[in-house]
Amino acid sequence: MPITPTIRVQSADFDQQAEMAAITAGRLNIGAVVSFVGLCRGEEGKLSALELEHYPGMAETEMRRIADLAIERFSLIDLTAIHRHGKIAAGENIVLVIAAASHRQAAFDGANFVMDFLKTSAPFWKKEHAADGSQGEWIQAKDSDDHARDKWS
Repeated sequence: MPITPTIRVQSADFDQQAEMAAITAGRLNIGAVVSFVGLCRGEEGKLSALELEHYPGMAETEMRRIADLAIERFSLIDLTAIHRHGKIAAGENIVLVIAAASHRQAAFDGANFVMDFLKTSAPFWKKEHAADGSQGEWIQAKDSDDHARDKWS
């Protein structure tokens, strides 16, 4: 039976515990669940928020493509990926990835794979808002993110 991952792009925060409960409910074949929550860093008090924009429709399609690749490659039992958009204050949640598998290594690898590809392939853009009220720059992609993605090739 094909696995349909849970993929959402939303402005509202997510409830990690509720998402964990949903992915594991009644699933006795799951032996490991790995979750990753990405937070908005305050950059030592310099940053008050990030403004995240996305390409509606395309972001979800790309997230689903990445999730499907992870499910197939790591034999995941299920996967959830939720990414927020809008203005997100320092300390708030940005992204949640939950990978469920029979064994821990597959769950860890699946979650890492999804995050490495979300950072480089999904159409999301981040703009900084400084703590002094000024707007910062749009954040540029880092070479280290590309290298992290490329290790899966």
